[in-house]
Amino acid sequence: MAHGRGHRVDVAQPGHRGRDLAAPGQGVGRDAAGLSAGSPAGARPLSPDWRFARFDELSTRDLHDLLRLRSEVFVVEQACVFLDIDGADAAGWHLFARIDGGIVACCRLLAAGVTFAEPSIGRVATAMGVRGTGLGRALMTEALARSRSLWPGQPIRIGAQRHLERFYGSLGFVADSAPYIEDGIPHVEMLLVPGARP
Repeated sequence: MAHGRGHRVDVAQPGHRGRDLAAPGQGVGRDAAGLSAGSPAGARPLSPDWRFARFDELSTRDLHDLLRLRSEVFVVEQACVFLDIDGADAAGWHLFARIDGGIVACCRLLAAGVTFAEPSIGRVATAMGVRGTGLGRALMTEALARSRSLWPGQPIRIGAQRHLERFYGSLGFVADSAPYIEDGIPHVEMLLVPGARP
């Protein structure tokens, strides 16, 4: 039976302003207009290389770098010892962005029944150095577009850290569970129903 625990979502800083990336099915290219690093006065545009792939299509380097970023965010930064490699990665699609060769943002998309009864987005992470640039919002916008393409007309579920509830609400998600503690961190399940607009 599918369950929601162990489905970490961590991405946003307040004020992200992103835009849609390449359309689903057309590949994700090197395009990040509207994303910038640093302060507005001295901002340099971020130009991530985006990739969307099934687990079996990931290179050894991709897999290493995905797991490294997730470990940096979920284990080291959040001081949370847990087993990130939960067996669901092999069943999923992985969306990630590279800048200067390193993965700086990632998430995985899972079909209904893998973690939740609905399709889901999880293991959402952005590197500390790119937070506040809009990359997290761009990542989630693209992940939602990809999810709608893979599973048209189906709701999407996430297990969100409570401090990110407003961010996910701005994308159209609504709280759909009582708050719960996972690995010492307050979480809530959230659902995005088909046709919902932020």
